[in-house]
Amino acid sequence: MAEKTWSLYEAKNRFSAVVEASMTGEAQWVTRRGERVSVVISAQEYERLTAIEKGSAPGFASLLLAMPQDDGEFERLPLQPRDVEL
Repeated sequence: MAEKTWSLYEAKNRFSAVVEASMTGEAQWVTRRGERVSVVISAQEYERLTAIEKGSAPGFASLLLAMPQDDGEFERLPLQPRDVEL
């Protein structure tokens, strides 16, 4: 996700622009005295992040299990094992 930085003064004066920019998927960082203190993100991104945090988003294992399964046979390549010294 791309991002832009606004000073607190600028963010207060141009709040509509900050909100509009956040709705495009860009994180909008707000700084006070040069230090990042806040970030504005879209509601959609916030909901996605909170779903992940709560564990209600599909996990990697469930995504793997949901993949279509093909029980078809496949041809194995004729490979020779290499010599290994023990």
